[in-house]
Amino acid sequence: MDETARTTGLARWTEKLATWGVLEFAMRLGGHVVVLALLAAGVWFFSGGALPRLLAEGQNTGAVALAAAAEAQPTPTPMSGTYSLPPFSGPNAAQGIVRAVIWHTDVPTRPREEVIKYKVQPGDTVFGIAEKFGLKPETILWGNYNILADDPHRLRPGQELNILPVDGTYYEWHAGDNLRVVAKFFGVSPEEIINYPGNHLPPNTDPEHPNIKPGTWLIVPGGHRAFVSWSAPQISRKNPAVAKILGPGSCGKVYEGPIGTGTFIWPTTLHYLSGYDYSPAINHYGIDIAGKLGYPVYAVDNGVVVYAGWNNWGYGNVIVIDHGNGWQSLYAHLSRILVGCGQAVYQGDMIGAIGSTGRSTGPHLHFELRHEKYGKVNPWNFLP
Repeated sequence: MDETARTTGLARWTEKLATWGVLEFAMRLGGHVVVLALLAAGVWFFSGGALPRLLAEGQNTGAVALAAAAEAQPTPTPMSGTYSLPPFSGPNAAQGIVRAVIWHTDVPTRPREEVIKYKVQPGDTVFGIAEKFGLKPETILWGNYNILADDPHRLRPGQELNILPVDGTYYEWHAGDNLRVVAKFFGVSPEEIINYPGNHLPPNTDPEHPNIKPGTWLIVPGGHRAFVSWSAPQISRKNPAVAKILGPGSCGKVYEGPIGTGTFIWPTTLHYLSGYDYSPAINHYGIDIAGKLGYPVYAVDNGVVVYAGWNNWGYGNVIVIDHGNGWQSLYAHLSRILVGCGQAVYQGDMIGAIGSTGRSTGPHLHFELRHEKYGKVNPWNFLP
């Protein structure tokens, strides 16, 4: 059979299969087989085939890259030791931290409004007592004039002092007093005295007729006054008799003698304090220089003695030298006086000895410098 006849016969059979519907069925069956084959291939690819292998290979490649990068970085030094929180211990360790019930309530301390008493102890000073109660030292003096008389050297152990609640003065009311006048004297307004709670005065108190019982003590908050000074006045060689009120050491004649140089030397061998410093705030216008009993006292400059002897106001044995140029020097609490009235002295002469006479808490020299124009000056500014 030749090729043409074979082709013609195949076409005839194909036509017959199409007529019978076999060809259409075969094509549909083939399409389903192809779809099933594709589904099987997809399941194999995603589950156990190439995809897991590709992912595994990719992870291995990334791990290798990360490891290489890590090796390239410096290796941190490991910390030594083991670290852990300390165990909680205490009375409430088993039940944890428990907030305690506090039945007491702290009430803030209110400012003191009343005057209290303080018994002076050995070693106390006006400055120390003032600091203890948060007051200025002058308040201690102004609150206790009847005991200290504006003189810090009068302070003695055993004394009972008034301690004011605020800085100011303490005033005893007298019959006939006028509150407006009293307030003006102390540099405050009448209302400041009336309104201070510690005075217990009615708010409508009339300053002109306050109806305050004589003998009543009033706190004057912020009040101040001039000190009463018992130290020697300016005693010149031209009028030494002015010192007559100070005691038997006063000199009554007019003297002539050497004139000072205007510069001063130290009056003692020691050059530091042993007591109060120069402080106008407590009415102390000199310096208390250290020294033992009997140590020499020297004239600080040339001059004439215008007072030599006892002082009735607490200075004990005193020497005052007038230097003839406006300056005077005072030496107090001496144990010995080696010069007399009108005697000429020269800078560096020994004029006496350190003591503890008068109101003194121990051997020292109370030394003052004063000028007829500038008054009592701070000796530290003029001693070398």
